[in-house]
Amino acid sequence: MTLEYWKYDAGTDSVAALVIPAALSRTRTFDLDAMLLVQVPADAPEGWLELTVEVDGKRLWSRRIPTHRPGDTDNLEYHHRLTIEADADCRVRAKAGCKACRVLSLVVEARETVY
Repeated sequence: MTLEYWKYDAGTDSVAALVIPAALSRTRTFDLDAMLLVQVPADAPEGWLELTVEVDGKRLWSRRIPTHRPGDTDNLEYHHRLTIEADADCRVRAKAGCKACRVLSLVVEARETVY
């Protein structure tokens, strides 16, 4: 059996959407990762970055934190173990938000795992 790997790299866009297609007659477990990287200007006023992760239209997780590294990059990451039932697809969406900084990278990955 070949393990599945799905990835969507949204680049500098603020939304990354990934569809994991259904597998006939097989329940699967994935390690789901969402990663946001932003550039914080050196002279930036107090800013923040935010990452929200949704699965099948329902909010799974959301966090907003103040920026900590003027003149450098800052990031937020989320990890979740996701089980997808047989014959069902899964829609994953990560949304980035920020104030006084800019999105450099937004990536969603799902790696099938066997336990």
